[in-house]
Amino acid sequence: MFSGSAQPGAALPKRLRVFYGGTFDPVHNGHLAIARAVREALGTTVWLMPAADPPHREAPGAKAEDRAAMLDLAIEGQAGLRVDRRELERSARSDAPSYTVDTLRELRAKFGEDAPIAFVIGADSLHGFAGWREPEALLAGAHWVVAERPGSALDEHLPPPVARLVAGRWTLDAHALRTTPGGKVLRLRQPLHPESATQIRRRIAAGETWHHLLPPAVARCIVERGLYGATPIVLPPAPPR
Repeated sequence: MFSGSAQPGAALPKRLRVFYGGTFDPVHNGHLAIARAVREALGTTVWLMPAADPPHREAPGAKAEDRAAMLDLAIEGQAGLRVDRRELERSARSDAPSYTVDTLRELRAKFGEDAPIAFVIGADSLHGFAGWREPEALLAGAHWVVAERPGSALDEHLPPPVARLVAGRWTLDAHALRTTPGGKVLRLRQPLHPESATQIRRRIAAGETWHHLLPPAVARCIVERGLYGATPIVLPPAPPR
């Protein structure tokens, strides 16, 4: 949590709503490490938001209901982490592609234009941000928390279109995200995790060791539902409830 009093004339902090979107295909320990780091850095609840079939990449390997179910299992018992299904629900109502800018507008309609809202993305996603729909509106309409990922550190040279988009928006002050509705980009400094969903899906399909990269309940779900070509393996017993 944050401490200290506001300076005279400074904007008073408001409730910050944070959304961590992604396909979570499957959710793994690296995803959860980022969510917990954001929760601690910003002192607020982090809503993990599974995406419908994203328009800028190939379709997920697991169905939406399976990915959401794995998220529910992954965050069970973890304070300050929740699942938000609004993108899946919107996709179920329409066959149109699901865009983050549509989610932002939905959030603004619900919480108001003055509410501080932040999205969490990995550095690899930031590198491709110029290709998202209405990137200028996304950057102006919400804050962005960028988590470093192996191979995509923020010290690397950003593509020129992205560098132009984020110029003048960087901040090191997490508290600043509470005093304005959007427009800032915060670098999240946290331990890097080597696992990725792509590598985990490859390991499962190849019959390699993989279950240590995910929460036990998620690994069990993958085996029970036969996701990603999983075959039965010996898993640790489920923890007592």
